[in-house]
Amino acid sequence: MMSPLTDRQRRILARLVAEYIEQGAPVSSAWLAGHSALGLSSATVRNILARLEEQGLVRQPHTSAGRVPTDSGYRLYVDALLGSRKRARPPADVEARLRRAGTVEALFDHASHELSRASHHIGFVLAPAAPAVRLRHIDFVKLEGTRVVVVIVTTNGQILHKAVETGEAYEAAELTEAANYINATFQGLSLADVRDAIVAQLREERALYDALVARALRLAQSGLTDVDGDDHLHVQGAAMLFDELADSSAETPQATVEAARMLIRMIEEKHRLVALLGECLEGLDGLGLAVVIGTEHAAPDLQPFSVVASAYGEGERAGTVGIIGPTRMRYQRAIATVDALSQVMTRMLDGTQP
Repeated sequence: MMSPLTDRQRRILARLVAEYIEQGAPVSSAWLAGHSALGLSSATVRNILARLEEQGLVRQPHTSAGRVPTDSGYRLYVDALLGSRKRARPPADVEARLRRAGTVEALFDHASHELSRASHHIGFVLAPAAPAVRLRHIDFVKLEGTRVVVVIVTTNGQILHKAVETGEAYEAAELTEAANYINATFQGLSLADVRDAIVAQLREERALYDALVARALRLAQSGLTDVDGDDHLHVQGAAMLFDELADSSAETPQATVEAARMLIRMIEEKHRLVALLGECLEGLDGLGLAVVIGTEHAAPDLQPFSVVASAYGEGERAGTVGIIGPTRMRYQRAIATVDALSQVMTRMLDGTQP
């Protein structure tokens, strides 16, 4: 168990984290001695840093380098910010731009853009949960070569379609049999539950003994990928991702690129990102604000990133706004931005004026 930090240790850690966030380079004891306003010698600061390192709050990337914060160090820094923060109103021009949105969908798009623009990270808005879209009927229509159109009819009357490349030739009769199997097995389930059930069946070896079943499942899986029947997640700022991660993790550029690609894949497969965000924000309650840092994520895919999020609205109009960025993000700015946007979203959905 970590022993409580002294006031000097806390102040040195906070100064180190703030400087590393701004500059992206390891922070030396000599720099901290000259800029911490504590009147400490370099030797004293080195002893403090050694103690912080023993407690897992900072690390030294190279023997001759200064220190950088660990995720645990970021956590103490962020907790101090949250403990002392005051709720800030969004700038008037931001609120004015959001109020010009003609529809609720446009409001969500504008809000995610404002979050991204203010933070230089990825901004997202999770819209209030809609009633589950359920499968009424699925059809597979043969195109040229090995391409097939998957047509999905939902119980609320929506018709969704997607052309997929199957990699194998199908006869019309085979496609009819495959559709009949999917309809008989999954009709009435939500599209999300259909996807999950198909993935589970494809993982079972017994399903692969029946070629027709296996092919039907693969066809349905291809057609249901990134098809939800609603637009629950609104994301802006993915184009900034590579620059932000490259700037924040020069020590491991290859890992940085892979992390960026992984997040972009999640954004393209919105249902997967929604599920992961739901897991990491389970503790979000009411109008509270949550910050999940790096390895605190239960899902490994999100561990290269930090998420700052806040609930907005109430009851059936409740949703979430937030920012996804590297662990070396400007947390103070991100917290203020997300907090302010959640307030204006709540007011707008309630129909109240600033």
